[in-house]
Amino acid sequence: MSFHVDLPVIGRTPPGAGRQEVIAHLKEGARLIRRKDLSNVVNAGMGHIGGELSIIDVLATLYLHEANITADNLDDPDRDRVILSKGHAANALYTTFAAAGLLEAAELDTFVQPGSRLNGHPARTKVPGVEANTGPLGHGLPIAVGDALAAKIDGSPRRVFVLTGDGELQEGSNWEALMFAAQQKLDNLCAVVDRNHLQQGATTEDTNDLTPLDDKARAFGWEVAHVDAHDYGALLDAFARVPAASGRPTFIIAHSHKGHPISFMSDSVPWHHRLPTEEEATRALSELEALK
Repeated sequence: MSFHVDLPVIGRTPPGAGRQEVIAHLKEGARLIRRKDLSNVVNAGMGHIGGELSIIDVLATLYLHEANITADNLDDPDRDRVILSKGHAANALYTTFAAAGLLEAAELDTFVQPGSRLNGHPARTKVPGVEANTGPLGHGLPIAVGDALAAKIDGSPRRVFVLTGDGELQEGSNWEALMFAAQQKLDNLCAVVDRNHLQQGATTEDTNDLTPLDDKARAFGWEVAHVDAHDYGALLDAFARVPAASGRPTFIIAHSHKGHPISFMSDSVPWHHRLPTEEEATRALSELEALK
């Protein structure tokens, strides 16, 4: 079925904007990004809509406000880095790129089509702004550690943000990276965990329980913070504090809801990669319109 919605270029928050203006800008930006994300999934006939919806507020806060990333500085070695380790949520990344002016919005309609640059997992050689090829889980955090270490060696002021899934932390490569980052005192590194407690087919607790995740990260030498992943003020404060502690990388546990804010998708395991019917897509779009 055809289910097209437009996405305007939202851009970064205006210089000098007050806190409430910033929050309003991010809220509306994230709403429009979600509309287009939904449209892309429906038209492409594939996607991971639940985990895309859960991270859009984080991505919007980074690309529309906090991270030093613009269309004009993608070749600047001192720009910030954002790595989407949970690469199956690439649709959310591309859509946020378009909202931020890093990608033409019209290209979103080619998502996963033959010959498109917008693959189901992001590829850095195809899409400017993508910092790492991710898809096999457990790769993004080690890459981010290397990038943060390179920044230290180069004397660069850039910060490195990496967004992982919570189920993804079951991969052992992440824990090696956590140890190494603390050993190297990479306080320019921030790992954000999409803590929605769900993964493909089950809860994280039923699959391989991560609790107590905060105590584990502290034991590995990281500065730990908890944040509501859908609270723009809390996200702004958490990201603005990075580096949160001198000589310690930052580990933000972003408590989210898979499928947020769609009522019938939220916190539901099947929506990891289930496709909406026409009726469900229309209902979801109506719920997003009601958030204006």
